[in-house]
Amino acid sequence: MAGIYIHIPFCRRACHYCNFHFSTSLRYKNELLAALLEEIRMQKEFPGIQPVSSIYIGGGTPSLLETEDIQQLLNSLYTQYTVTADAEITLEANPDDITEEKLTGWKAAGINRLSIGIQSFFEEDLRWMNRAHTATQAMAQLTLALQYFSNITIDLIYGTPGLTNEKWKANVDRAISLGIPHLSCYALTVEPKTPLDKLIRNREKADVNPDQQSEQFLLLMEWLEAAGYEHYEISNFALPGSRSRHNSSYWQQQPYLGIGPAAHSYNGRERQWNIANNNTYISRIAEGTIPFEKEVLTELQRLNEITMTSLRTQEGLDMRIFNATQAAAVEAEAAKHLSGGFMIRKGDNLVLTCTGKLMADGIAADLFLT
Repeated sequence: MAGIYIHIPFCRRACHYCNFHFSTSLRYKNELLAALLEEIRMQKEFPGIQPVSSIYIGGGTPSLLETEDIQQLLNSLYTQYTVTADAEITLEANPDDITEEKLTGWKAAGINRLSIGIQSFFEEDLRWMNRAHTATQAMAQLTLALQYFSNITIDLIYGTPGLTNEKWKANVDRAISLGIPHLSCYALTVEPKTPLDKLIRNREKADVNPDQQSEQFLLLMEWLEAAGYEHYEISNFALPGSRSRHNSSYWQQQPYLGIGPAAHSYNGRERQWNIANNNTYISRIAEGTIPFEKEVLTELQRLNEITMTSLRTQEGLDMRIFNATQAAAVEAEAAKHLSGGFMIRKGDNLVLTCTGKLMADGIAADLFLT
C-alpha cells in the first residue's frame, strides 16, 4: 500500500535546531495552496501510488492553515486517487495552534491521527529550542486534543544541554501517564547552517554531549519497554496496534508520493525530490511543470537502502533479499557485530540490540555491498 505526503512549508517561528524547508511568512499561502492542488492532479499517475493507504500532512506547521484549506487538500486527494476506507490520515500540529474549534474541524475534514510537536514539557527547554508554544500550552492543548482524537503521536527531544536524566524521565512519564499511544523521540542533532549551529560555534549556547544522548536513549528504551511500548523503529515507540502506518511504509520500501516544495517521492526504483524554493515551485507548477530532480537507483543502491532502513526496525534485516554471494559478504561483515553483542539473529533476520541501536548508521554502513 502506498502513502502520500503533503509538505506545508510555513511556520510561525524558526526553531533553532530545524533544517527542514519552511518560511515564516504566509504572504504566498494562497498561491502555494493552489500549486499543491495542481500538483496533486498532475501526480495521479505516479507509479505504484494507487491505492493510497496513508496521507500525512506535514511541514513546516500545517496546523497554521485554515481548516477549509486542509479540507480542500483532502477533497482533491480523494477526487484524484483511490484512498482506502481505513486510510490513516495524519496532521502535524503545534500546541499553540490547537483549539477546540480546530480539533472539531480537523476531525470533520477526515483527519484521524494527530502528530503533536511537544518536544518537552519544561519551559526552559522550549525557550532554549525557540519553540513557539509554552510548557503550559504543551500540557493543556495535548489534554484537549485527547478529548477528540485517540490516535495521537507526540515528538520529544532528548540530549539537549540542561535536560537532566530526571527531567527526561519526567517528560517520558508525562506521556505514559496520559496514555499517548505513539511517541517519536529524537536526539538533538546540530545540523549545519542552522541557527543552533551558529549559536554553538559562537559559544552562545552549549554544545550537545554525545555520552549524555546515548545514556538518555538507553534509559528511554528501558522505560518505554516497561510501560508496554513496542520499539518498532529506532526513533519510534508504539502501544500495540498503534504503529504509524505512513512512516512504516518508508522503512518497508513501499511507494510514496511527496507533494509540495522539498517533498520526496519513491516508486521502488527511482527517488525524486521537488525543489526547496516556494516561489520557484509555485511558478513552475503554474507553467505546467513539476520542478524536481530524480535519481535512478542501481540494484546495489536499492539493497543498501533496504539494509539501512530495515536495521532501524524491530524486525531487522531479512537476509533472504540477497543472493548467495551478497549474503556471504553481508554475513562476513556482520560477524563482528554479532560477536560484539550489537546484533542478534532472529530466524533469517539480523536485528540490532539496544546497544547496537546506538551505532545503527555505522553498522548499516559496514554491511553495505560494494
